[in-house]
Amino acid sequence: MAGNESYRIVVGVDGSEQSRAAMDWAVEEAKARGGEVLALTAWHFPYVTDALGQAWDYEVFQTDAQSILDEELARVRGQGVQINGRIVQGSAAAVLVDASRDADVVAVGSRGHGGFTGLLLGSVSTQAVHHAHCPVLVFRESTADQPDPGADNAH
Repeated sequence: MAGNESYRIVVGVDGSEQSRAAMDWAVEEAKARGGEVLALTAWHFPYVTDALGQAWDYEVFQTDAQSILDEELARVRGQGVQINGRIVQGSAAAVLVDASRDADVVAVGSRGHGGFTGLLLGSVSTQAVHHAHCPVLVFRESTADQPDPGADNAH
């Protein structure tokens, strides 16, 4: 364990299917281990400027992040597990890596949107895997619609 008395799972929450899968796993794992879940949603100001000189409504970024987190916390409420949520200003990868210092495991989706948007395929999850201070579980897209590479597709 990460030095505290409870098994702590950190989950990156961005509203994507993969982050919901990560949260579902975290809740079940916390139940099995008598642990707790910390759900994190990161947000940051955009890196681009508006060439037309329009002013950004910066509060909308934090408000959107809070809405994403609130919706996910409501979805998993009543599971019999301590689940805390927090929004953090900063890059998603840096937020997860920092939180991993006090975690036993980090769970994150391979692709996301909202606060945990990947710049390319899994950039946030890749950074977490390479720099976290604990094991990282990456939840990938469902492959239900993709053909099984081991199946005989010849007719």
